[in-house]
Amino acid sequence: MPVPAEWQALGLTPGLSLRVFGMRRSGNHAILSWLQRNAPGGRSVFLNNCKPGTDPLRNSRGIEINGAHASQNKAKRNLSAVTQEAGDGALFLVSYEDTSPAEFDVSRQPSGIFDEALFSHNVLIYRSFLNWSASLLKKIQGNPGFTLVRRNGIVLRTMDSYIRLLGLVRKAKESGLVAICYDRWVRSSDYRAERLQQLGLTAHDNSLGAVQSYGGGSSFQKQASSAAELETDKRWQQMRCDAEYQALLHLAARDRALLDELDGLFPEDAAFLRAVAKTQPLPRGESL
Repeated sequence: MPVPAEWQALGLTPGLSLRVFGMRRSGNHAILSWLQRNAPGGRSVFLNNCKPGTDPLRNSRGIEINGAHASQNKAKRNLSAVTQEAGDGALFLVSYEDTSPAEFDVSRQPSGIFDEALFSHNVLIYRSFLNWSASLLKKIQGNPGFTLVRRNGIVLRTMDSYIRLLGLVRKAKESGLVAICYDRWVRSSDYRAERLQQLGLTAHDNSLGAVQSYGGGSSFQKQASSAAELETDKRWQQMRCDAEYQALLHLAARDRALLDELDGLFPEDAAFLRAVAKTQPLPRGESL
């Protein structure tokens, strides 16, 4: 059987190929690092943050070989010269941020001309709404060049994609997708082991690993080096007195589509938002 053109361009034939989707600040890179640490023989090729709708072999924003950063410039000139160290049978990982298959249709595929059938699994990474939105806003607030309006415009647009991602998560089993909940992934080694088995990987390192440098690391705990140190389940409490976050929650609490998705996946978040919706964001009866 002839070797597919995609694998010829990649410079190897993977043993397993995974295409991963997730909103930023959803634990994407923690999970991607974990997948690489559990690659067959520790051998992997990871194409980071690929441009949606295009061939990932030509439009990634970073590359790692066997878990270590490689030269993006060299890879653009000659990809196979960079990847050959991993060799045939390696794990091939492609990641997309702030998008999901829900944003595409038959006329426009997530990976452009790359043959969809070559991916062993499509993986969806998702996180509870309250902690995800708090982490995203905190991250964007750290950019001094963004005005308040621009910050919140980014958050609201991303939230729109988040809602559609959750819609796919709820139908993952019947759609042949593998969904990984970051909140459960952090809490449970058994959950992590189950997901590795579902993907066809043998557990070699089922720890949470080190804090990843992508995206500037943690927006809340800059000095943390181990992912086990991160209080990822407390982000929304750490932001609850922030006026921008409060305004965001008031908007989210009135989004019926969001509440419908959260009812099935994060009912406690949905209940909290419904309580928020019963309160007035501004005092009543006061004249200007």
